This record gives sequence, C-alpha cells and structure tokens, in this order.
Amino acid sequence: MSDKKIPFNRPYMTGKELYYIAEAKFANMLAGDGIFTKRCHHWIEEHSGCNKALLTHSCTAALEMAALLLDIKPGDEIIMPSFTFVSTANAFVLRGGVPVFVDIREDTLNLDERLIEAAITPKTKAIVPVHYAGVSCEMDAICDIAYRHNLLVVEDAAQGVMARYKGHTLGSIGDLGTYSFHETKNIISGEGGALLVNASHLALRAEIIREKGTDRSRFFRGEVDKYTWQEPGSSFLPGELIAAFLWAQLEEAESITQKRLVIWNHYHSALAPLEAAGMIRRPIVPNECQHNGHMYYVLLPKGVDRVAVLAAMKKQGIYAVFHYVPLHSSPAGKCFGRVHGQLKVTDVQSERLIRLPLWIGLGKEQQDKIIATLKTSISSVQDG
Repeated sequence: MSDKKIPFNRPYMTGKELYYIAEAKFANMLAGDGIFTKRCHHWIEEHSGCNKALLTHSCTAALEMAALLLDIKPGDEIIMPSFTFVSTANAFVLRGGVPVFVDIREDTLNLDERLIEAAITPKTKAIVPVHYAGVSCEMDAICDIAYRHNLLVVEDAAQGVMARYKGHTLGSIGDLGTYSFHETKNIISGEGGALLVNASHLALRAEIIREKGTDRSRFFRGEVDKYTWQEPGSSFLPGELIAAFLWAQLEEAESITQKRLVIWNHYHSALAPLEAAGMIRRPIVPNECQHNGHMYYVLLPKGVDRVAVLAAMKKQGIYAVFHYVPLHSSPAGKCFGRVHGQLKVTDVQSERLIRLPLWIGLGKEQQDKIIATLKTSISSVQDG
C-alpha cells in the first residue's frame, strides 16, 4: 500500500465559512431563514433567474417538497432514469407515486429523451430528468414533451450547480429544480440543498410546505396578522449555521467552478491516449452543455472486472469509486417502480463506470499518478 493515499473527495473551504458561522452565532441567529439564508436565496435567484429559491436541509428534502407541490397521489407515475441516486425515486414513492424507469443515453448517461413519450400513460404526472455529472439532459425536447402532454418537469440538478444548457442555468428550466450542497458536491454546506421554483403559481405553496404547512413566511412579511396551518408540510429548513457556511461557498462559486474545470480538463486531455488505445471511454459533453467539472468518470471496456480494477488502484493508495446500482434492479425499485422497455444501456454502462478522485487541491502530479495507476490496473486485470 502506498504511503501517499489520494482520497476520492476532500471538502474545500474558502476560508470565510467559520467566520460567517461565528457571525451568525454572535448575532443570535441559529434557526433557519436568517440573514445568511436570505443572502443564499437572493444569490440563487439572481444566478439562475428562478422565481423563488428556498434552502432545504438536503436535496432529498427539496425533492420531497417537489412531490408535495405536485400533489402526488398513490398510483401517479413519474418518469425518471434508473441510473440515479435513490432520493430521486424515494421522494415520490413516499407519496405513493410509481417511478417509471426509462433507459439512459449511451453518450451522457442522462435520461434518453427519445424514449420518454412512449412511457407516458394516463397516470403520468411528471418527468424527472437527472443532470448526471453536471451535464444537462436534452431539456428542449423534454420540456416540449411535457408541454404537449400537460406534465410537470422536476429537474434533479443535484450535481448541476453552476452548469448550463444553451445558456440556461440547470435547475431553472423545468417547473421545479433541486440542488445539493452535500460535501461531495462542488458548492457545499456539509449537508444541504435548495428547491428552485420556476413556475410562479407554485411559489406560495412552496413556502407554506417548507414551513410545516403554515403561512409563517407571509406573517413575517406583514402580509397576514397571524400564521396558521394551511396544508400538509414539514420542516425543510436548514439551520442558519448551515446557511452561513453555504454563503461563504456561494461567494466563491465562480472560482470554485473554474478550479474544478482545470482539474477536469487535465484528466480529459491526459486520458485521451488510453481512450485511443481502447482501454477506457471518456465522458462526452454535448456542445450545448456547459458542465461544472463536478466529476470525472471513465467507462471500462465490456468484460473488464471493475471490482478488480478498483482493488488494484486501492492497493496503490488511489481511492476511486463506482455508482450507481440501478434502481430498477434494487429490491425497493422492483417493489415500488416499474420499467418501461429494456434498460440495456443502464445495465451495461452502470457496470463499467469508475469515478476518479476530483477535488480542489488535487495536483497534476497526483492526477498523473491516478492515470498511470488506472492504466496499469486495467492492464493487470486484462492480462490476468
């Protein structure tokens, strides 16, 4: 085992996080929706152009709010990819919804927009595109399908902060969008998320649902003389210490993104010879997509033992990972969802994917070591 380990992730701090946390503490602002939350809301609204931004304690919470806003009832169907994190489906299953898993594109690993329309039934309520690796789905086609079939679109942009599609910020294109600020993402608060409300008619209800189903926000704005229970909701607010940490990150969001893109671009150019030799396939980013350097993944050749490759890399101190186990093949996915068509691309690509370490501070020498280790690990597995 190498004595110089390279972890998969190392959370980045700008230097102002603890200062802002102390500021919130000394101002006696610990509960949610204080000055730092408001700053974060304003930043997201200005950056994305969404109608209203609402911080949540996770992207999972933002997705659960979306399910409440869409008034999902038992039996309602929601079209989504199977190649995604469990929260994408869980949020709707909790309301009795049925995830309808559709295959992904071979190039971007995003929901294949060409397969959506055939999956629509009279029970379909929404489409949930997931912007994998910060690379946008084909949102023009998806929004057109949704419009023609009177469906709502919820963007799972957990990995998409600071990424764009044809100049539009991810999360701001559908009726609703969701962000993650988990420590493994680009812009972080430890745990955290946000709901972006783009459909103006959902904005007030979103506030109410987020505040335990009450119109408390309207009360504090002086719009009502008391706040009362209006509809089912929950406590989706993060505390102000989380918002203070996040504000330090949002202030440096452009810089953080550029630093990650430098690392991503070095991987991409340095791995070109391995792709030319047929040892890997690199990520594909369509021209209309401006990604954010969220992750760098490679796809191994079919038949290469991924577990063995990862084990060989780990022996050299390189901590690469894989994901996801497709939801349609999981116990809960089989129980609560259904599959439309064959998910051949999902099955094949999910078994070939390896995510390489990517974090601010990862040097070129370390990247070159990762690439060299990846090459020798693949070769040893193939020869073995």
